[in-house]
Amino acid sequence: CWTMPKQKTLTKSEALAKLMKYCAYQDRCHREVRTKLLSLEIYGDELEEIMAQLIQENFLNEERFARSFARGKFRNKGWGRMKIKRELTSRDISDYCIRKGMGEIEDEEYLQKLRTILEKKSVALEEKNLFEKKQKLVNFALRRGFESEHIWKILDELIPRS
Repeated sequence: CWTMPKQKTLTKSEALAKLMKYCAYQDRCHREVRTKLLSLEIYGDELEEIMAQLIQENFLNEERFARSFARGKFRNKGWGRMKIKRELTSRDISDYCIRKGMGEIEDEEYLQKLRTILEKKSVALEEKNLFEKKQKLVNFALRRGFESEHIWKILDELIPRS
């Protein structure tokens, strides 16, 4: 019977070096780093000491993570504030850090992004019935995490009520 070779256990300094590289590559939240350490079979006090050192040396910073996450998901993926907040909350990010992350998104840029997304989607939809077309656009933007009051305001400008 063939078995997987036993993975050699990392020393604390090897694990720390590996996690420094992991955090330097891209901002991480505490939960991602804790999960990574557990996958490397680092537990207990050793895990906590590595986490503390990563925080102390600024490899791990939840506020910075929340800010870059919000910026990236908004600018690159076109996510709305509600979806970004939901994702940050699911990663156990504090309300303070979530507020800081949301501060990265300017209101004017936010509304412009929503307008662009709705215009692009409107052109792609082949729906003839204006009511149904608007409903599809609203649902699309809601799934993206935008607030309904912003969606309706912009849609009323794009597709005036007859």
